[in-house]
Amino acid sequence: MILQQELSIPTDGRGTYDLSSQIQKIVAASGISTGICHVFVRHTSASLMLCENADPAVRHDLETFMQRQAPDGDPMFTHTAEGPDDMPAHVRSILTQSDLNLPVTEGRCALGTWQGVYLWEHRFAPHQRKVMLTITGE
Repeated sequence: MILQQELSIPTDGRGTYDLSSQIQKIVAASGISTGICHVFVRHTSASLMLCENADPAVRHDLETFMQRQAPDGDPMFTHTAEGPDDMPAHVRSILTQSDLNLPVTEGRCALGTWQGVYLWEHRFAPHQRKVMLTITGE
């Protein structure tokens, strides 16, 4: 069996957004007991991550790290059509992940105790992000 569903995720700008419960609800409703849940973000300036879900300092530290790797407004970037965070957002997206594969066991994504699935918005402005789930299995 295959089920495909799109999530629409509103963001308030740069930061991380927990998708874990939304994904778990869709997987549970799919009727698939054992399989794979493929999660894909349909954008070039946002990404996905499987991350620590207990201490928000982890996500803060990741943002601090990424600011050093792809600083906003850096003069090395020529692609600035949408502002100083435009090209850094693309770099961040390429350095991270646009998709995740999660095992489905007993009708749930088999996440570890301290794991959560997050959308990582790399732009400062609010956006409506699209995340596609494809659940396959039996």
